[in-house]
Amino acid sequence: MKVAIGLGIANEDWDGMAAYVREAEKLRVDCVWSAESWGHDAATPLAFLAGQTSRIKLGSGIMQISARTPAMTAMTAMTLSSMSGGRFRLGLGASGPQVVEGWHGQPFKQTVQRLREVVDIVRLASRGERVAYNGKLYQLPLPGGEGKAIRSGAKPQPNIPIYLATLGPRSLELTGEVADGWVGTSFMPEHADVFFDHIGAGAEKAGRSLADLDLQAGGVVAFGDDLETLIPPRKPGLAFTLGAMGSRQHNFYNAAFQRAGYQEVAQRAQGLWLDGQREEAAKIIPDELVLQTNLLGTEAMVRERMRRYRDAGVTTLRLDPAGASLKERLETLGRAVALASAVSSEAAAVS
Repeated sequence: MKVAIGLGIANEDWDGMAAYVREAEKLRVDCVWSAESWGHDAATPLAFLAGQTSRIKLGSGIMQISARTPAMTAMTAMTLSSMSGGRFRLGLGASGPQVVEGWHGQPFKQTVQRLREVVDIVRLASRGERVAYNGKLYQLPLPGGEGKAIRSGAKPQPNIPIYLATLGPRSLELTGEVADGWVGTSFMPEHADVFFDHIGAGAEKAGRSLADLDLQAGGVVAFGDDLETLIPPRKPGLAFTLGAMGSRQHNFYNAAFQRAGYQEVAQRAQGLWLDGQREEAAKIIPDELVLQTNLLGTEAMVRERMRRYRDAGVTTLRLDPAGASLKERLETLGRAVALASAVSSEAAAVS
């Protein structure tokens, strides 16, 4: 089981970020993912990191598909793959209506179809083929105009792995059908079927299996003997996910928790959050939900959580190491990487 990390959104400390990733690379972390919301974009930090690292994989986690044309997405992916010596992973996602319609001014509809067509066009372009595409949403060249089917002038990059960040049943099935990997959120290994059943069905439709995808999920990792001090700081983040990560009508994170059996708390937390009662929303988050979405406690407890992820089918643990300073975060990350390696060795010994 590999380990991945993420970069914070709108992080202004670029030197600190680079130092963190360089040290993570020394710890043999497999991949770093750069986020995108409505602050900094996901691609530019990876270009910066490409020149500061030599081994660690660099993933966009995620590029919002409504923020770029498919051709621009392909151009950016090919550039980053070339700059990094093939280390780039293209993570794509639909985002949500508040961002897509409020920030990008694009309609939030037919998102599964849009994801499918973007993946198709990116692969056409990155293989060096002429981009002639007749989809439901994208037609290239534009019919009735003066455009022509164009082949990228850059060297083909045909093997760029594509990961999808998906949550709904139909989009999860698409992930299994067309993607190389999944960037998971709202994931609990105890309820892995909420996600993996759909991804597996999509994979089967494409003539492959769930094992053909790199399945990434995880959470905050923090070590300590007292869970009563480790659990409360995680509750506001869960309340934010349940209440703020989408509109009242469309919150795919909230819906995923509901499908996992947390319907009542998900609905109550969303209502409280949207009504401005954010502290109350955090208070109703059960300890159980915090423990199932993170890796907290003693080394023995964290190791057991890692086993749960491994046994559920997760192939890469995406970790957010706790710590008040860079030194503390790296110490936590180092301990976690060592544990993940040990857990992987257990599985190898059994097989």
